[in-house]
Amino acid sequence: MRARYPDAFRSHPARRARAFALLAALLAMAVFAAWALDFNPRRIWMGLDRLGLFVSLLFPPDAGGRMPAFLKALGETLAIAFLGTLTAALVAFPVAFLAAKNVVPNVFVHFSLRRVFDVSRSVDTLIWALMWINVVGLGPFAGALAIACSDFGAFGKLFSEAIEAADRKPAEGILAAGGSGVHRVRFALLPQVLPVMASQVLYFFESNTRSATIIGIVGAGGIGGYLTEFIRTLQMQEVCVIIIMILLTVAAIDFVSSRLRFAIIGRKVASA
Repeated sequence: MRARYPDAFRSHPARRARAFALLAALLAMAVFAAWALDFNPRRIWMGLDRLGLFVSLLFPPDAGGRMPAFLKALGETLAIAFLGTLTAALVAFPVAFLAAKNVVPNVFVHFSLRRVFDVSRSVDTLIWALMWINVVGLGPFAGALAIACSDFGAFGKLFSEAIEAADRKPAEGILAAGGSGVHRVRFALLPQVLPVMASQVLYFFESNTRSATIIGIVGAGGIGGYLTEFIRTLQMQEVCVIIIMILLTVAAIDFVSSRLRFAIIGRKVASA
């Protein structure tokens, strides 16, 4: 192979210099970040005893007779994640077609919508939750709105990129047969992008289950409110119960959504 393709095995000085410069830059950034953040392994070693004490306080897990309330709050967390994810997907779905270059070639529309997506997803879900709490008050409604606002930008970007990456041959065939632009979207683009979109929505629902727990800490509903209150009052056995519940729920959702994603992707490959 080396004799037949010498160029593929030849090491160019300029290429080596660029690779070395890149590695040196990454190393310098890592060293600077460690210095700026006062990263010190000795501090971790000195704090291991306190970590051990913290872990020992978690056991044995004890709900303290609050299990029904915990289950209700966990269901509220799942409802926040589901409603927020579904709302974001439904709103982003039509907007993504407007932001796709191969559907609406207008540069101004494309650029404007992409910047809207950037703004939406650049604000963290926790910040959106704090904003919506001041608008609609405390509770799960604010949490669902926060997840919807954050995911709208992410869905819009992912959906529009999936539409732009779709195969153009079916669309050209429909137009050549006399079909309209609506026919092109309905019969050429949608069958290609819907499985991809569905897979992305399932993944975000799994991720938003964790996000819904976090935003509950600031009063946006769900089991996060119990979690932060028990940590503040050092009721660590109750904290352990809540953590176990969250872990089991996320693991179950991950298992189900993974199977659904593989089924969707496998069906798409089989149909192709």
